[in-house]
Amino acid sequence: MLNEANEAAAKLWRKYLQMTEELLKFIKSGDVDIFLELVDQRVAIVDKMKELPEHTFRETEEFRELVKKIKPMDMEIMYKARTWLNKSRQQSSAVKAYDLTSAFGQGSIVNRKY
Repeated sequence: MLNEANEAAAKLWRKYLQMTEELLKFIKSGDVDIFLELVDQRVAIVDKMKELPEHTFRETEEFRELVKKIKPMDMEIMYKARTWLNKSRQQSSAVKAYDLTSAFGQGSIVNRKY
């Protein structure tokens, strides 16, 4: 039973690594829609990991190697996601600023007659 649980855990962790590689690829390319879909899929993998019975896979060398590969990619994904979010917020603020200007009837300096 423990061996089966270890194999299931190993399989899920390999999928997690694969999903992390895909996340990094799509956030680098700027394809946010696919990135968000992949995030949902990776969350589903984590949920499956939590449902696993007791196992000792975390004590293996394979687990340590997977974590060594995953951690730097996760850090890069988080950095790029924050950058994208900040950029998106700035663009949204700029759009709102233009919307507010036109809502109050104030034209730009170019539209004024002197």
